Amino acid sequence: MSVQSKLREATKAVVKVLTPEVDRVDITDILDTLKKEHDEVKSLLSDLQDAKTSVQRKSLVKRIKAALVPHTKAEEKVVYDAVIALRDKHAQIDGHEGYLEHEWAAKTLQRLEAITNAASPEHRAAGKVLKELVEHHIEEEERNVWADVKKHFSDDDRKRMNATFFAAKRRVKV
Repeated sequence: MSVQSKLREATKAVVKVLTPEVDRVDITDILDTLKKEHDEVKSLLSDLQDAKTSVQRKSLVKRIKAALVPHTKAEEKVVYDAVIALRDKHAQIDGHEGYLEHEWAAKTLQRLEAITNAASPEHRAAGKVLKELVEHHIEEEERNVWADVKKHFSDDDRKRMNATFFAAKRRVKV
């Protein structure tokens, strides 16, 4: 490796470290971003299951909503709409199924928020159902929708999708 190519590689490494995360979204695959966000939401849902006090539970519901709502809305616009637009019937079904599962998760989250006694068995049950819905959805999405995305969209397409995803998330009001 020449001195010039070593210098080029070192420069790239320094730029990558010094560039803020927001500016680097265009070099990240949408699937990597979705995986990170899925893991964050699953962790919050597990914390909700383990939470003992009403204050903890209410705080976690707010955090779950703040993470889940922008994620699902942006994912629908950027990923599901692109998958539904494909000329692949199986992919289209996967996209529509994702929309439906997001709708059911949103309704369950609304119900959870509406339960005033966050320490009640009803609140615990609604939290458990939300966790099960979201975990089922993530499992299927990561298997089916992601296979559709990998099959039909190039690495560059997925990087562009990631930048569009972050822009769409910023427009969502929670």
